[in-house]
Amino acid sequence: MYKTYKALTYISAPLLRAILKKRCKAGKELPARVQEKMAITEKLRPSGKLIWLHAASVGEAQSTLILIDNFLKIDSNLNILVTTGTLTSAEIMAAKLPKQAFHQFYPLDHPKWVAKFIAHWNPDAVIWMESELWPNMLHEIGKRKIPALLVNAHMSEKSFKSWQRVKSFAKTTLSTFTKILCQTDIDKIRFSELGARNIIVTDNLKYSAATLDYNNHDLDALSQNIGQRPIWLYASTHKGEEEIACAVHIALKKQFPELLTIIVPRHPQRRNEIKDTCEKFALNIEFRGSDKKLPKENSDIYIADTLGELGVFYRLSPLACIGRTLSDDGGGGHNPIEAAQLGCAVLHGANVANLQDIFDEMDNAKAAICLNNQQELETELISLLADNEKIIELQNAGKQYSDSKIHVIEKVMAEIRAVLGKENILNAD
Repeated sequence: MYKTYKALTYISAPLLRAILKKRCKAGKELPARVQEKMAITEKLRPSGKLIWLHAASVGEAQSTLILIDNFLKIDSNLNILVTTGTLTSAEIMAAKLPKQAFHQFYPLDHPKWVAKFIAHWNPDAVIWMESELWPNMLHEIGKRKIPALLVNAHMSEKSFKSWQRVKSFAKTTLSTFTKILCQTDIDKIRFSELGARNIIVTDNLKYSAATLDYNNHDLDALSQNIGQRPIWLYASTHKGEEEIACAVHIALKKQFPELLTIIVPRHPQRRNEIKDTCEKFALNIEFRGSDKKLPKENSDIYIADTLGELGVFYRLSPLACIGRTLSDDGGGGHNPIEAAQLGCAVLHGANVANLQDIFDEMDNAKAAICLNNQQELETELISLLADNEKIIELQNAGKQYSDSKIHVIEKVMAEIRAVLGKENILNAD
């Protein structure tokens, strides 16, 4: 089965190049760095030990930061390569990686490109933190016998059913990993049924991620500007959710005439699309922009179309609805722990398949509230904004829940060190 996959992807280079070219024109790739997705780079491999961490996008990339911090505490001489696939994750990594770590875009799964990538970087170990299993890359890692761990592993029901159709292929692909650290017992069962070995449940590493950064000057400026106005936040929104935010704002404004609705889009490059959507509601809209404009006195909707400021807005707002849980793209949800850690009350829609276990646990602990549609969101916001004690109760439950999970990193690091320590890769100075 792998030989067939390799043969099909081998002839795909012209198509992949055309796709990358089209994405550049659409602003979805960085033209100056798009060649990294074909394993072409001017950056040289640093001398010494190098650990490669691969994360899919923003959420996983944030979780790499706590691993990197722990790796460097053990061995400050390590070099750490971080790969991701999206523009947003690349910008966040550029701002947050320590000097011993650096970012590259992950190459597309063409046999020649992945072989070139591995040959160039020659990693001593691989930490994989993506749910997608790219067969050519994993085959290359396995062929070179590079120690590899699948960390924070999650197998959705959809992916599981897909891999079940090619079970022997799945087993071969998963055999690259020396150890698989799963988020849940269900994940462990699914990986096991696909033929994986050495599987351990360690919970979700997102629980242990450091709280989101913020600029205290920006927070003070916003707080003083907004004053006593009632506010709510729609965080990490996707298509369809800005429309919900505007409609909800109109409904709530009847009872809270000074209400300010804050929208932080997951992808700020959607600003023109968001502008067109919000203007249909005849509301006063203010975009934050790179010059960090503040809301006007008559602003209804404040759109924070900037990167890396979600920490500011979780600290600013008493409550937030988590994005991609009511979106037009089928949903999946973004990390609610980031809000709970900062004492921001958590609301969310029902489409949370990407982080189902986290949301379910929070709901059961009364640390979050699930709302099935726009009408339920309106009703809950009216109830909460009219009763500050309810908000405080939800904030406290969320913070207590997130605090109870902060030790996940200790379990994960113990398992990683058990593998990399034997290989003399992760040892103290």
